[in-house]
Amino acid sequence: MKTYYVYILTSKLYGTLYIGVTSNLPKRIYEHQTKAVSGFTSKYNVTQLVHVEQYPNIIHAISREKQLKRWRRQYKLDLINLHNPTWTDLSKTLL
Repeated sequence: MKTYYVYILTSKLYGTLYIGVTSNLPKRIYEHQTKAVSGFTSKYNVTQLVHVEQYPNIIHAISREKQLKRWRRQYKLDLINLHNPTWTDLSKTLL
C-alpha cells in the first residue's frame, strides 16, 4: 500500500513556509534541497523540513494540503510548534 505525505518546509525559524504533497518524500525533499526544480522553494531557499503527516489515500492527503494552505499563517506556525517546537530539520532524521 502506498503512503502519501503532506509536508511543510521553511527557509529558517519562522521564515517562509511551503506546503506540499508527495508519495515519495525522500525524493521530493532532495529536489527541494538541491534546487533541482526552479520555482518557489528554490527562489526563497525553502529547504528545511519541519512538519510531515502521512496518509494512506491521495484524496485525503490532497484535501489536507489544501486545508493547510487555506489556514492563516499563525495556525501553521502553531502546528509546527506543537509537533516540532525547536523547528529541527526533520529531513536529517526521517529520511
